[in-house]
Amino acid sequence: TDAQCSVEGWVVVATGVHEEAREEEVLDFFSDYGKVRGLHLNLDRQTGFVKGYALVEYEKLTEAEAAVSRGSGKRFLGQAVQVDFAFIK
Repeated sequence: TDAQCSVEGWVVVATGVHEEAREEEVLDFFSDYGKVRGLHLNLDRQTGFVKGYALVEYEKLTEAEAAVSRGSGKRFLGQAVQVDFAFIK
């Protein structure tokens, strides 16, 4: 893999996240692939809704790889999400 580790861990970016997704729901979805060390949902300041993506941090490369390979294309709140590494060489 060409994935790069951040200072904190292995970060994946999920796109296609439903705008009404709650942090707990996103955390639950990504916990299927490993222990989530960090989660960042960018919210629209005017609407308060998610902007459509999430950054998810795992401690281990194998967990992040599982999220990318098994989470990508999976339906979450009725929408297919795409998952890829946030940092690559």
